[in-house]
Amino acid sequence: MENKLQLHGFNNLTKSLSFNIYDICYAQTEEQRAAYIDYIDEMYNAERLTQILTDVVKIIGANVLNIARQDYEPHGASVTMLIAEHELTDSEANNEESPGPLPDTIVAHLDKSHVTVHTYPESHPHDGVSTFRADIDVSTCGLISPLKVLNYLIHSFDSDVVTVDYRVRGFTRDVDGTKHYIDHDINSIQNYLTEDTQNAYQMIDVNVYQENLFHTKMMLKEFNLDNYVFGVNAGELDPAEAQSIEDRLRREMLEIFYSRNVE
Repeated sequence: MENKLQLHGFNNLTKSLSFNIYDICYAQTEEQRAAYIDYIDEMYNAERLTQILTDVVKIIGANVLNIARQDYEPHGASVTMLIAEHELTDSEANNEESPGPLPDTIVAHLDKSHVTVHTYPESHPHDGVSTFRADIDVSTCGLISPLKVLNYLIHSFDSDVVTVDYRVRGFTRDVDGTKHYIDHDINSIQNYLTEDTQNAYQMIDVNVYQENLFHTKMMLKEFNLDNYVFGVNAGELDPAEAQSIEDRLRREMLEIFYSRNVE
């Protein structure tokens, strides 16, 4: 669509990608829960998150104008970047419904935008389950779609459950004065994910095409208890205890995936 659309003036469409990842962990004791939160704060502190967002900016070919970042007490961090670059020409735009690259290749430029990330480490003594959530927003103005950063972001975090929202807002006019409310073809966010990512996750789409709203839920298929217990070796657990822990973790993942509590 974008190759046929002749615009009058600047492309005023705003394309926003909201990306939420959840990392689930089992930490039985108070000491293990505290150690898990400390681990998350170290792995995803403001400095590390700044590097991740800098790589995101490289993927979409922008320049960083300003960075605001903060580590919070007792835990959590936030980073916000304002970014800018020159406006794309039609030949430079790459909104094809296909997976984006990892950050070693710059694929496009955009005019103005921002990217933000906020982290939410969380634990509760009930059932020993702890959950880490990272919320990332990439908003662009112009021809380029932020969907090309999905693969990099999924590979940057230990993502057990992922929710992705993509929406196009506003309108742009062509040379005849006709309004256009989207400038590229899309039928599913899944088409922007690599084959290995699609194979690794169970996925559900909830799309409202007439409103240019696209939503995809993802839950990791493979479950290895060793990847979820913190401070202990899964192989040393009593089989009945190991099964009970696995049931609790799977329930946590299902509740987040379906956005409802399981009775």
